Amino acid sequence: MSDRGYRRPRALSPLREHLRDTFWFAPTVGLLCSFALWWGVSALDAEIVTHLKDEQAYEEVGELIRFADDARTIVTTVSSAMMTFIGVVFSISLVAVQMASGQLTPRVVRIFVRSRISKLTLTVFLATFAFSLLVLTSYESESDPRRVTSVPLLQSMLTLAMVGLSLLLFIAYVSSTLRLMQVGPVVDRITHESLRVVGRVPGGVREELPLGAETARIGYAGRAGVLREVNVARLVRVARRQEVVLRLIPRIGDFVVPGTPVLAVHGGASPQRMPRYTISVGVERTPQQDLAFGLRQLSDIALRALSPAVNDPTTAVQCLDRIVQLLAAMVHLPLGAVQHRDGAGAVRLVQDGPEWTDLVDLAFEEIRWCATRSPQVSRRMLAGIDDVVALAPEDRKGALVRHRELLVKAVERTVPDVIAREFALFPDRQGIR
Repeated sequence: MSDRGYRRPRALSPLREHLRDTFWFAPTVGLLCSFALWWGVSALDAEIVTHLKDEQAYEEVGELIRFADDARTIVTTVSSAMMTFIGVVFSISLVAVQMASGQLTPRVVRIFVRSRISKLTLTVFLATFAFSLLVLTSYESESDPRRVTSVPLLQSMLTLAMVGLSLLLFIAYVSSTLRLMQVGPVVDRITHESLRVVGRVPGGVREELPLGAETARIGYAGRAGVLREVNVARLVRVARRQEVVLRLIPRIGDFVVPGTPVLAVHGGASPQRMPRYTISVGVERTPQQDLAFGLRQLSDIALRALSPAVNDPTTAVQCLDRIVQLLAAMVHLPLGAVQHRDGAGAVRLVQDGPEWTDLVDLAFEEIRWCATRSPQVSRRMLAGIDDVVALAPEDRKGALVRHRELLVKAVERTVPDVIAREFALFPDRQGIR
């Protein structure tokens, strides 16, 4: 396997991810852009009227005034109706989000929050509302072509274009929201996010090199939260300048509190304090660097579906399909601690990560406890484990075989009837065909 190295985080990655997790940034930028657009277009309208008056084309100016007056009714209607339209649309959306989080898992709410089409739709709606109000201020009471200074011709046309764009985005937004209320598209989105993380895992053979004696530990001084992201490139530069090796103590996804040791220093003099902008801590886990978060979400959805209150084993089977897909993608990856090197090839940062056994336990342990009540789930889990076993190297088959044996024993204890037990223990990729 070739050594792919590690991908350095993009500049301002924590800030970018923070803005993607918020719903105010894009609409605010849209409002500012609508004001700038109105200012520029109104200047063009004034230039058009000035040019026509310089050419003594007063008849053409009168035609522009009549066209703008006809369009004024539409602009007034848009400005009065758009805000009501926004309120109705997004009230329905909040209900949809609440239903999805209740039926699947609260972790899927972030998919709605980070949805680009949702933010774009709200941005265009608010920009259209604000722009139409600004256009109304451009209308003059003067109707004499010789005295008028500006006619909102381009502004009115642009308002109509923005209304058309809003209607198209509304159709796309409703379609996207309805898709995200379905189990299939949600687990597909989670899987694709996880596969992107899998694609960034460094390849090559993991060599456990001696780090030397630990000389110091650096505590975390920020507010409590989940470790979401690590700026590998910056930590490598800091370690190279200090001529030390840094070891990240918590894993991505761990909850850290102020005073918790975050970095262990091996060799040389330690930095005086935690280097700035090297770790990102938030209120919940994100999939940017968290290899196990996708499995966590799929497992949560499956457990919610298998609860007695919901009793939806088909949803659990859909989650198991994706769990098997993720495990198959990670079965040959080098897992565990990652050693990041500087330009000279020296190890500067050691970052702990989940082992193969950790991922398999996360994928199957909790679901296995509930699978005995549903032959559809037990059959699908057995088939999925067998598929991954067929792909796994010898040193990784043990964890899979252990879960298979535990599932068989659990079904044997739970199902006393021999025929029913044999049915529940027959591997089937569809659960029950």
